[in-house]
Amino acid sequence: MDQLAPEFDVVSLFDRRADQRWNRVSVADIVERLTWSVPEKEALVGAEGAYGDPAFARLTFRALDTLMNRVGHALRAAGLERGDRVLMICENSVEGYAFKLGAAKVGVVVAPLNPNLAPDVVAHLVERLEPRLLVADAELWPKVAPAFPDGHAPDVTIEVGGGRVGDSRTFSELVADQPTDEPVARVHGDDIWEILFTSGTTAMPKGVMESHTTVTLAAHGFALSLTRGLRFESDVKVATFLPMMYHVGHYVFALAAMVAGGSVVLGRRPDPASIAAAVEAERATALWGGAPAMLKALLAEVDERPRDLSSLTVAVYGWAALPPTVLKGLRHHAPDLQVVEIFGQTESIACHRFWPDMHPDVYEATAPQQNYVGLPSPLLASRVVDIEGQPLDGLPGVAGEAVYRSPVIAAGYYKDEAATREAFRDGWFHSGDSCLYDNQGLRVMVDRYKDLVKSGGENVSTIRVEAVVALHPAVAKVAVVGLHDERWGEAVTAVVVPVDDSGTSPTLEAEIIAFARERLAGFETPKRIVFQSALPETVGGKVMKYKLRQALQA
Repeated sequence: MDQLAPEFDVVSLFDRRADQRWNRVSVADIVERLTWSVPEKEALVGAEGAYGDPAFARLTFRALDTLMNRVGHALRAAGLERGDRVLMICENSVEGYAFKLGAAKVGVVVAPLNPNLAPDVVAHLVERLEPRLLVADAELWPKVAPAFPDGHAPDVTIEVGGGRVGDSRTFSELVADQPTDEPVARVHGDDIWEILFTSGTTAMPKGVMESHTTVTLAAHGFALSLTRGLRFESDVKVATFLPMMYHVGHYVFALAAMVAGGSVVLGRRPDPASIAAAVEAERATALWGGAPAMLKALLAEVDERPRDLSSLTVAVYGWAALPPTVLKGLRHHAPDLQVVEIFGQTESIACHRFWPDMHPDVYEATAPQQNYVGLPSPLLASRVVDIEGQPLDGLPGVAGEAVYRSPVIAAGYYKDEAATREAFRDGWFHSGDSCLYDNQGLRVMVDRYKDLVKSGGENVSTIRVEAVVALHPAVAKVAVVGLHDERWGEAVTAVVVPVDDSGTSPTLEAEIIAFARERLAGFETPKRIVFQSALPETVGGKVMKYKLRQALQA
């Protein structure tokens, strides 16, 4: 294999650039390195519906690396260079994930979008990204096509739920005639591999810049938790049915399994019956369960239709505390199961971790009413500060903002210097999450400083939802909050002051929800409208949302 001409520097002891092939950090090398030890071991397995071409349903490390090489060569042949962006509109699939990893071979940046985003948001992000290539799932294209005027079609179609779109190439065609050897490329660990979009309190999502080093360290760090209870770390087999294509979770689940020399079972979408079937059939050892509601639904599924879950040693959950009754029920089916709650975000996925069995008394006394998120991982420095940035160390029970330092923190927000400066001030990343210490120093998640609502694992901007609902002619004022919900984690709830009090009927509620659904993504659309004669406001007219939450959640 040809190599780039080496540039040896044996004098400098700082400001060095480790980007030669023998010492670089690249996400693609996670897979390539395993071809030297376990080339014929399965690396990536697609559950039913998570692949288009059956030839890609089950890939060994050797087969996956070869496929990634072909993707890299195909991108080069299409004229893409280091730093060029590829827009991806995909749900979980083996082909989609292999494409992401293949882009890393040649320094191309992937920018996956949530296909449920509203068309105006997609159009805004496309304008910001200026992508050179568009990859989309066949079944998703009709949903997102309105964001692409003038009959634009994807360049590459992943044939899940349909055939090629327009005159695009299918994924199989894209890679069919490409070389199988590794493309020659220079990649540095600080290069950005992926731009993930996350909503804050502003109307449009921000592009979180994730480097090769950040992603690689995140994977290695979380592999320690996923391999717990196994005889050998390479025995790990992670099943994940939650979104991996456009969520940061794939660093700490899919890639973490691979860095341990283990396997990933990738499901298309979260469904309790499909998850249970995959765990039984593939003998999965670890499961990313998402919200406790999903683990509760999984328990109900296997209680009604028994499946063998005894291979599970670890289940991971987040966003809320797991009821002890659910944990007890799961252990009836998986006796060796340990569960862990993680607390992180797109910008910082080093994660806090709370193992109920490590703190059994705290867990039994507080769950699910209090959301204990435990301690930061060894890769994460985490403290709680007050509104002025002063540390609240040694002050248990006092809520403040969680701030972080870690090599597993994003580089910034793409083309948004102002937001980056605000979030990364004072030498810490400011999470926007309100936390407190208990008497043992454990962290407890209290609320969000920002008015962000997390519904079904998606971040919802309340400002954006409010702006849309306020357009309805019957709405005088509106405030949007998230209320606890067993299914969604938080349900987007719009508190409306109507123009005419006589209009507060179920008919009007349905009309406003339908109005919002036409203009917002499904996960952004309010699940419920609450009518009130007034909103609690400050003298300056700012709505005091904490009072709304207290009153409505009571």
